[in-house]
Amino acid sequence: MNILIVGGGKVVYFVARSFQSKGHQTTIINKNIEECRWLSRRLKGVIVHGDGTDPQVLKDTNTIQMDAILAITPHDEDNLIICQIAKLNFGIRRTLAFVNDPDNEEMFKKLGISAAFSTTHMISNIIEQRTAYEDIIDLSSMADGKVIVTEILISDDSPACNKKLQDIDLPENSLIACVIRDDTQIIPRGSNVIQKKDKVIVITLPENHGEVIKILTGDVVE
Repeated sequence: MNILIVGGGKVVYFVARSFQSKGHQTTIINKNIEECRWLSRRLKGVIVHGDGTDPQVLKDTNTIQMDAILAITPHDEDNLIICQIAKLNFGIRRTLAFVNDPDNEEMFKKLGISAAFSTTHMISNIIEQRTAYEDIIDLSSMADGKVIVTEILISDDSPACNKKLQDIDLPENSLIACVIRDDTQIIPRGSNVIQKKDKVIVITLPENHGEVIKILTGDVVE
């Protein structure tokens, strides 16, 4: 997939590096010439010095050939303009933008941005979840926060410890997708027994996430 990233700072570097490690081609547009030089020494792909809100710069960067555009400048209005130009002028269907002000997240979606990410919103949710539940090792959200993927460490006092999967009464729309035991990944079936020190990957919806955590760890849901 060809991905155009518009923005600056270390986040652009790490996002581009992550995409490239998964086999995607990246092009970066950055206003700062020094950052362009820094990025060009560390990343493969095309680095363009320019203003991503300028339609001519987007045209010269061959935006029309991109599969997706990601706008991650520090200014919400710039991110919105970049995505709208890419969509309306160049027909880019997948437009993604970072939203610095969480109040703008819904507005971006109403204006046709494929996905708007509020880093403040995401970080606060993760901190809140991790603070509330000691046994949660990792947690992330998908599909604009409509699906939650959680990695849970099973302790000897967890209600699910030493139980068969088929005997754990999880609510509808929740799933234990994987069990990691030592260095082995298990796609579990009903007869598999959850053991102490297992790491369990659980997929839930926001509305049943707390209930699933309580069933597996015993933590009281507030």
